[in-house]
Amino acid sequence: MTDPRETPSLAEHAAFPRDLPPPPFLSAPAAEPVALFLDFDGTLVEIADHPDGVTVPPDLPALIARLSERLDGRFAVVTGRSLDALEALLGPLDVAVAGSHGGEFRPAGSRTVEALAQPLPEDVTARLSAFAKAHGGLLVEPKPFSIAVHYRRHPEALPALLACAEETAAVFALKLKHGKQVIELAMPGSDKGSAVRRFMEAPSFAGATPLFVGDDVTDEDAFAAVSALGGAGILVGPLRQTHAAWRLGSVAEVHAWLAAIADTNSHKENSPA
Repeated sequence: MTDPRETPSLAEHAAFPRDLPPPPFLSAPAAEPVALFLDFDGTLVEIADHPDGVTVPPDLPALIARLSERLDGRFAVVTGRSLDALEALLGPLDVAVAGSHGGEFRPAGSRTVEALAQPLPEDVTARLSAFAKAHGGLLVEPKPFSIAVHYRRHPEALPALLACAEETAAVFALKLKHGKQVIELAMPGSDKGSAVRRFMEAPSFAGATPLFVGDDVTDEDAFAAVSALGGAGILVGPLRQTHAAWRLGSVAEVHAWLAAIADTNSHKENSPA
């Protein structure tokens, strides 16, 4: 595969790049081992108005399993959803996975979840739930180590929601994340970059070049983490300011790229220069 460090950064593109190139095809096994990390919403499935309303392609669980096998376990799904919410959509997963933006960490083949953050205080959930009720019934999504408030159906509530979230973050020392029509407050340590770094410390990931595929600004922590570890981020969707080095235009393009990796027996073993 192409060395991601040879890809121009945003700074080298001057103010803003016209576009980012697509990622190369990755053969498995490759000359240099690769570790692949995938976001879920907006990357593996299309974003829906309600988190429970996403459509999961019937072949997605099998594709995830094949990818982990092809990469000798150097593979993980890293999502903002809780692990329970993720498995409610995909079924039980034997692959490595991190949920709640990295707050929940689980290696492949295990059902034991390791917490990378402290639990979210109940007062935070109570405060944001009260705000949501008072502003038209915003959708609140509590998680073990974070809480998300979706304003897709009530965009007019954003200024007040941001003010409430910023105040709450300051009071409880939380991280504020502003994603696609969602505001999320997370405990320190609950971010996708922390999850990636934790996975890369595992013996099964040692010596691999990490790649992270994600669509949202909440994936930027992971893009920065893989770049610092000698890898690269792959942005999904429209171009924006990002730490990513490559881009895929849609969820469909992500699936096609992943299927080519998973079904590498039908391809030549050499990846492009």
